Amino acid sequence: MKPSDLLLLAFIALALGGFSPLMVKAEDPYRFFTWTVTYGKISPLGAPQQGILINGQFPGPTIDCVTNDNIVVNVVNQLDEPILITWNGVQQRKNSWQDGVLGTNCPILPNTNWTYKFQAKDQIGSYTYFLSTVLHRAAGGFGALNINQRSVISIPYPAPAGEFTLLAGDWYKASHKGLRRILDYGKNLPLPNGLLINGASSGVTFTGQQGKTYKFRVSNVGIVTSINFRIQGHTLSLIEVEGAHTQQELYESLDVHVGQSVTVLVTLNQAVKDYYVVISSRFTKPVLTATAILRYQGSNTPASLPLPAGPTYQVHWSMKQARTIRLNLTANAARPNPQGSYHYKLIPVARTIILANSPVQINGKLRYAVNGISYIDPETPLKLADYFNISSVFTLNSIKDSPSSGQPATLGTSVISTTLHDFVEIVFQNNEKYVQSWHLDGSSFYAVGYGPGQWNQDMRKRYNMDDAIVRHTVQVYPLSWSAILVSLDNKGMWNLRSAIWTRRYLGQQLYVRVWNDELSPYTENDIPPNALLCGKAKRS
Repeated sequence: MKPSDLLLLAFIALALGGFSPLMVKAEDPYRFFTWTVTYGKISPLGAPQQGILINGQFPGPTIDCVTNDNIVVNVVNQLDEPILITWNGVQQRKNSWQDGVLGTNCPILPNTNWTYKFQAKDQIGSYTYFLSTVLHRAAGGFGALNINQRSVISIPYPAPAGEFTLLAGDWYKASHKGLRRILDYGKNLPLPNGLLINGASSGVTFTGQQGKTYKFRVSNVGIVTSINFRIQGHTLSLIEVEGAHTQQELYESLDVHVGQSVTVLVTLNQAVKDYYVVISSRFTKPVLTATAILRYQGSNTPASLPLPAGPTYQVHWSMKQARTIRLNLTANAARPNPQGSYHYKLIPVARTIILANSPVQINGKLRYAVNGISYIDPETPLKLADYFNISSVFTLNSIKDSPSSGQPATLGTSVISTTLHDFVEIVFQNNEKYVQSWHLDGSSFYAVGYGPGQWNQDMRKRYNMDDAIVRHTVQVYPLSWSAILVSLDNKGMWNLRSAIWTRRYLGQQLYVRVWNDELSPYTENDIPPNALLCGKAKRS
């Protein structure tokens, strides 16, 4: 465009009361993907079995993008069951329409397709995606989603020479339908058959040069098992947890609970040879282990035993480590303002919600309840019922803010009603002898406290009110509690769930409706033109 043309447009814009075109920025980049979801033969534990593939891959393709990129994914379902994909930790600003869970979306039916469109708005970090329907996640259909910092925003560490993505977690030899049958019969699943790193129990190799530093993105994509991650002969410098830059503490090993992601720097400062990369199960008997190889370029020496030792059942060790993971208050994340510029300790808490999970028997079968309600998905997604004002699908505040004793658990559709911008304290009370993991869609939160026993108001004295880490998935240790503070500034209908998928499948979940009366694209996107309609929404 000629300078004279720009000047003419500027005068026209000013005459119309608008902005000069010199001030208009180009739209953020788009990244387009077409994913075909199929069954296929895989052998992650050595024997062939049926898995779920995306474009023929297990794990699925990695999405590498930059803050504020627009992501468009056309999903073609060639399975024999309906599916959805959820974007674990991607906040979907103003856009719960794209969340990919049955409370917000109608499923993609077999032999049909649907296109997700969302923006990696104001986020950086290591995330994952996976099939959110029934137990499909146990058969595959998961992958990494890495959001890199914009070039104009500095990173609080030297730029690494390269990066590696590790999708780690437990694995069963049984099919996802076989696992569902076990749960539907009212039984718990047995111990997983093994652990995997990037789809294999051994043989995956990461190669780097001696003297250089590399970024490792590690996500627990399993369905039930916490893991510990370590690299033989090397220390881990933690730099990011689920979108937040951390204080760069050094660790020999790190616990990563189901649904969580961490990012570390590793400097290759040892002799030129191969070293074991190890994950092992936490809080299980026996301990499961999987290995990969960190190979120094030019190595002719294979990795040697013994494997580096890691923790096994030590709960206190893990809780103590969790408290050392703290926010880097001076670092920028997706925006140029420091992470510590939001002084969460000065925000008054509008509401305290205490959620207690419990195994229950309903109609003679095992279920999991939260405050006495075991969640079931209605025929009509909650988001559609809310948008079209369809009655009898759900009732607001159908779950109490704290557990009550003496009342039998029931099946129900649990929805907590909140107001946009409420600042809420949520306490997860775990009364079982098993570690829990809770995930919130739509928002990150401050993980301010962990402690043994029963939570009470005096426990607030133990909260970290200065530099608690920001994350989207928090562990709750056996017979313990975890507390979070969250600013509900993302309007929509959001899933609050157990990240342990067997428990979610059996009812350990609910929804949080974040709402105000304003109908504006500044607070929430309108229903997408390609939205699938089902249940009562289809007949409305």
